[in-house]
Amino acid sequence: MSGRLEVLAPDGVGEVGEGTDLAALLVDALAASPHGPLRDGDVVLVTSKVVSKAEGRSRRGDRDTALAEELAAPGARVVARRGPTTIARTRHGLTMAAAGIDASNVERGTVLLLPLDPDASARALRRRLHELTGARVGVVVTDTAGRAWREGQTDIAIGAAGLLVAEDFAGRVDGHGNELAVTAPAVADELAGAAELAQGKLGGRPFAVVRGRADLVLPLDEDGPGARALVRPEGGDLFGYGAREAVVRALTGHPADRAPFGAPAAAAEVRSAVEAVTGRTCREEGPEPGDALVVPVAPGDVRLLEVLAFAHGWLVEADDTGDADVGARLRPLTP
Repeated sequence: MSGRLEVLAPDGVGEVGEGTDLAALLVDALAASPHGPLRDGDVVLVTSKVVSKAEGRSRRGDRDTALAEELAAPGARVVARRGPTTIARTRHGLTMAAAGIDASNVERGTVLLLPLDPDASARALRRRLHELTGARVGVVVTDTAGRAWREGQTDIAIGAAGLLVAEDFAGRVDGHGNELAVTAPAVADELAGAAELAQGKLGGRPFAVVRGRADLVLPLDEDGPGARALVRPEGGDLFGYGAREAVVRALTGHPADRAPFGAPAAAAEVRSAVEAVTGRTCREEGPEPGDALVVPVAPGDVRLLEVLAFAHGWLVEADDTGDADVGARLRPLTP
């Protein structure tokens, strides 16, 4: 690292259509600019919009129709709905408004879907840029997304090739001698945000070149893990559903909805939740701590326990003896 970052966004990029050679478009734009040709160690960033256009991902129709199509893809689902806004997890694992479907800067009556495989798109662009220029570059495909807890949007990496997408500082020591535990800057996202500042939303500049982080660019025979490495697996995020949706999903209790709730919670966490909701004292049961919890409940309360258990990755085994109080046994879904 040099302590200096330079972001270039060339003008003069024409309209992109299906089959457009994006690499040639960028090379020509740089040739006509004062920025000069690509250099080894440059990071090229390109908006998903032009990648989608070049790959024929435009559709006639409105966003709602396209959203229904995207939600039918394997792995896609609704995360939350608030009025006209739908937040969806896409087939790529990205969580975005309207599954990333774009209706801006396209012909009226047309929408753009995200690239089918943004990492593959980045790999293809990297190979083509090397073919045209001989330069060893990293490539990032960017898109705009909102953030939990924050107003506004910023660009993030949805595809990457030839680039370390995150740095790992775990185990390193800071200037005060403190060991870093989980510090892992998502540098591909940071580069995407920097690129957007130079590109602008209405500037007609879909490409950017970042200079000053050649340390992140991999050798030509290594494409790296791609931006997919930045996507948490289903169930790995603490916010698999919106607040309202989580309540409904837990009450419904469909087996397919278990994954977004994550791995089974620890027995102490389940016990605390059960006692807070029911007012009943749990006791542990089993040869090992956390094997099971037994709760004395009235028969009508078993359904409430089933909902709590589902949300925590547990199951309820009710001992229906017909007594006034029955013991409900809760077990983790998996050992």
